[in-house]
Amino acid sequence: MRKMIRQIAVMLLWCASTLPARAACDWPEWQQFKRDYITAEGRVVDPSDARRITTSEGQSYGLFFSLVNDDRETFEQVLNWTERELAKGDLTGFLPAWLWGQQGDQWGVLDANSAADSDLWIAYSLLEAGRLWQNHSYESIGTMLLRRIAREEVASLPGLGPVLLPGPKGFATAQRWTLNPAYVPPQLLARVAGLQGPWQEMHKQWPAILMASAPKGFALDWVDWQQPTGWVSNEKHGARGSYDAIRVYLWLGMLSADDPAKQQLVTHFSPMQAYINRTGQVPERIDTATGKVDGSGAGGFAAALLPLMQGEPALDGLRAQVRQRGWDAHAYYGSVLTLFGAGWDQQRYRFAANGNLIPRWSEQCHQPE
Repeated sequence: MRKMIRQIAVMLLWCASTLPARAACDWPEWQQFKRDYITAEGRVVDPSDARRITTSEGQSYGLFFSLVNDDRETFEQVLNWTERELAKGDLTGFLPAWLWGQQGDQWGVLDANSAADSDLWIAYSLLEAGRLWQNHSYESIGTMLLRRIAREEVASLPGLGPVLLPGPKGFATAQRWTLNPAYVPPQLLARVAGLQGPWQEMHKQWPAILMASAPKGFALDWVDWQQPTGWVSNEKHGARGSYDAIRVYLWLGMLSADDPAKQQLVTHFSPMQAYINRTGQVPERIDTATGKVDGSGAGGFAAALLPLMQGEPALDGLRAQVRQRGWDAHAYYGSVLTLFGAGWDQQRYRFAANGNLIPRWSEQCHQPE
């Protein structure tokens, strides 16, 4: 019954949208992403893996970009597939499995553990879809999912307070916890800070945690909090900052100028800006302890730094790199970074200081003539 009510609500909202308004705000890169990575059933496929995997991350980003482009049909398709295949048919009762794909001649869940960043993005997209599309069902599901995240993926760490663990299993021992700084976009915490749970405290303390975990101003992929020592290098990944950490700079660059923590955060992580201004390149890997750089990131990395590099000397060069390297139909993650960074740079969306999404269509495309 819940699904039927939701589908009826989506159909009514879809019919209320005007075709001219949608055409005015169409996003070519989003249409290309859909052709390359999203099936008709709403599954976001990563073709770089031989198992043609789907991750809850991909599904969460599919929801977000559907909302950014006012693509209600794709949003519903991605949501239905996510709930059916990753959450045992009920996102309010189960966190979505993070990995799905082919094993032998069978298709299904490959790892039932959940990924907290994806869960947070799904909850955020549902809450914002509920607000922007006036869909109470989406808002209710997002609220209940957020409560489940708080119960199963948030832990209170001695000396830190409540933090989002990367998942329910495998990231905590008696005296040591593993965190991923990129898993907690400050915008998303701002959006949920007023809701029931640990979110207000997490939002208040996260900037300090983010800076303390990166003492030299370069974000890490993974970092451990250990009692009584404090911050220590992750045993598996060391002090590396690379494919995960790139999103830390992306989230910070997209913070609202009115966010009270933005200037302090941008200043703290300015060594990345300085490196790009000096070399014109976004590093693929950094030893955050020594500052040693290894390689230059692909086009998606350049796109991810566009928001943070606004007003910087290297900005136009990064834009040129994004254009020159073009779209890669086989690079799912790079394409996601491009949608985020280049889409923001093209002013297709913004985040308000309270975390609300401000898509271009909400301000321009649906204004009455």
